[in-house]
Amino acid sequence: MLKILINFFLKIKNSEVELSYHNGTIRDLAFMQQEDNNILISGGAGDCKIHVLDCQTQQSLRVYTGHSAHIYSLYTWAGTKNVFVSGSQDKTCRFWDLRTPESIQLVAPSTNIALQGSPVASVAVDPNGLLLASGHEDAACCLYDIRGSRIVQIYKPHSCDIRSVRFSANAYYLLTASYDHKINITDLHGDLSKPLNWSVVAQHNDKVIQAKFHPTQMSFVSTSADRSSVVWSLPSSTLANASVV
Repeated sequence: MLKILINFFLKIKNSEVELSYHNGTIRDLAFMQQEDNNILISGGAGDCKIHVLDCQTQQSLRVYTGHSAHIYSLYTWAGTKNVFVSGSQDKTCRFWDLRTPESIQLVAPSTNIALQGSPVASVAVDPNGLLLASGHEDAACCLYDIRGSRIVQIYKPHSCDIRSVRFSANAYYLLTASYDHKINITDLHGDLSKPLNWSVVAQHNDKVIQAKFHPTQMSFVSTSADRSSVVWSLPSSTLANASVV
């Protein structure tokens, strides 16, 4: 089988720079803002490595190994200049610190009755850096206490792969998007170890690929295999009507 080299581009000083660090499909990219420069983090298939690049110098800062299968998701969040998280087909999430050469924290949720994990399709961290959400291919969503290093809850708000998870700006709601064509919101008020309230807030005609909140408002945008991208608003009545899982 032909090995395909995937390239990505950075626009630096009004010029495009072609970079070719990966030897397989790049599945996700994430930027991290530091004091002096911007950092680009990339991961995907092939050798399953995560590359960290200085956007100004186009020099590689680190190459991380640790995942044993394709990397599906990368996430950075405000409040940290060094830490990010990745989700992989190897059924694990890993936290990384740019100041260290190896993963600093491993999360391997058992998402089903057989106490086996499922590939991690999407990861996100709440704005306070306290809670990790991971969406899995077996339709499970895991909430993980980062500081306490413990799983708070695993629940299934969908009937098929969860391909996107995102927290609202105030961290009170979690948006999940799935191959079951639906986009759900989970209410994160109160004790997260107890049964959670969630409701369907939008639906596409085909698989939902992504759903992301507006930075400050209770609205979100979604993309789907039905070839549409839609901006949705969330009336307060929608958030009030939730079913218990």
